[in-house]
Amino acid sequence: MTDMATLRAQAAAARSTDSGTTAMAIPRDRPAEAEVRFTSQLRAKKVLRDEMEWYEVEGYASSFERGYEMWDYFGPYTEIVSKGAADKTLAADPEVVFRFNHAGTPMASTRNQRLELWADDTGLGQRAWLNPKRQDVQLLIQAIEDQDVREQSFMFRITEGVWSPDYTEYRINSFDLERGDVGPVTYGANPHTTVAARAGEFLASIDHMSPLVAREAHARLGARADLRPPQQTAPATAPTPAAPAEGRSISMVRARLLAALGDE
Repeated sequence: MTDMATLRAQAAAARSTDSGTTAMAIPRDRPAEAEVRFTSQLRAKKVLRDEMEWYEVEGYASSFERGYEMWDYFGPYTEIVSKGAADKTLAADPEVVFRFNHAGTPMASTRNQRLELWADDTGLGQRAWLNPKRQDVQLLIQAIEDQDVREQSFMFRITEGVWSPDYTEYRINSFDLERGDVGPVTYGANPHTTVAARAGEFLASIDHMSPLVAREAHARLGARADLRPPQQTAPATAPTPAAPAEGRSISMVRARLLAALGDE
């Protein structure tokens, strides 16, 4: 079994070879719009705003200068969102919505001014005011109060990033939030959004797979042409001696022929 340090080194070497003399702009096979999840202490409370009661939910959708594990086509690497990466997009007043698990009907948005975003030394902060009459809002608030939902995430598009010289770390220096979203998610810490990223989960689960699933995975991997060992040319062999002709031998035929001529 290959240890993680070796996997990282092998993946970095493959990236370097693949990029050649041109620096790789973004990790290969990384989606243009990716979600990144972070552990974040969510706070929810009822407040009076515009003469109405709202649930105010506040937390950090991202953390700056904190590495998290990602996977691309080649393998694992560390990704970091730089402090200041959100400054340009926040200055452009992007349209962003607040929703749970990046799905479902938005609960708030910057367009209706019920979602506020900011960036500080910690990360990308968000504060949303949610309608307490909505059933989905009630369920979310209950889950937050029960601490069943404790993570945050944001959906964004990378606009500027750079690899470390050894291709083991990718730093996001700028991202775009336009038409993205922020909000609580069921699980946080690491992003798993692409086939390449899910490869990390697959490797981690191998030791715990059922025999049926493990056999199927083994069979499918064995069928991949790019994983088969190169075919070796068989050594030349001496020709197999021809089998003796069936029936009478030449000498016997000759002797019988001479005997027949003598009788004449």
